[in-house]
Amino acid sequence: MTAWPTTLGGWLGRAKRMYAAAGAALGQIAADAHDEALYLILRTLRLPLESDPSVLARRVSARESAALAAVLRRRLVDRVPAAYLTGEAWLGGLCFYSDERALIPRSYFVEIIAGELDAWLPDPGRVRRVADVCTGSGCLAILLARHFPKARVDGLDLSAPALALAARNVRRHRLGSRVRLIESDVLAAVPRARYDVIISNPPYEPTARVDALPEEFRREPRLALDGGADGLAIIRTLLRQAGSRLTPQGLVLIEVGGLRAAMDREFAALEPHWLPTADGADCVCVINAARLAPARFAG
Repeated sequence: MTAWPTTLGGWLGRAKRMYAAAGAALGQIAADAHDEALYLILRTLRLPLESDPSVLARRVSARESAALAAVLRRRLVDRVPAAYLTGEAWLGGLCFYSDERALIPRSYFVEIIAGELDAWLPDPGRVRRVADVCTGSGCLAILLARHFPKARVDGLDLSAPALALAARNVRRHRLGSRVRLIESDVLAAVPRARYDVIISNPPYEPTARVDALPEEFRREPRLALDGGADGLAIIRTLLRQAGSRLTPQGLVLIEVGGLRAAMDREFAALEPHWLPTADGADCVCVINAARLAPARFAG
């Protein structure tokens, strides 16, 4: 049996080799093996994530090495996502509880909310009602509540287990007075209200693609991933419902993954505008309420 490394740096090097050998899928909490492995090592040993690089010289006890070997086995052999192993994920500088009840927090909306959304609103300071459709863990509803401090935010999801996790995150961030969680199939069960902003990071993967995802991603709830045969099923429903649920100058914003071309074909009459993201994916569109009048809706 190969001897265990004796320092954190040694364990980091071994972990990176293990990730490569296992062909581990990345992207749920980190884009590369170095960052995810370092995160798991620090969290497993209960060391601060902001630790100085000198921490890599720290000696590791036999008990700590056993713990690191066990967590890497669960990650790379059992293919459990790192966020489910640690019970947390970070988005927009905030920490959220994460487990198998909901998609691991990750979304281009973290960029859009902070840098693009306000420019599309006549007066961001007057935003009073916001909806997050398919809220999952509640992370985007919470980011919206923090961004619009005078607004009430509805987080909507069809999954009761996901909403239970979202409730825990709302309590964690002390936003229970402004974030309301509702079990609803898109907007169908939501009390009548008009929103200034509706956002959604819905299930948008075509069914066949979900079937072919790496095992780590298939550990996440299928309900949060599968958008039907062409990926557009939930998006069609949302766009049909959103027109009557927006204020006259309201907006709906949707993250669509790789469906930009399909959106432009099917919903050309709605004139979706694609917002820029740092990596050039540009997969979040914004549509004005006026474009969603029934006569103009081709979906």
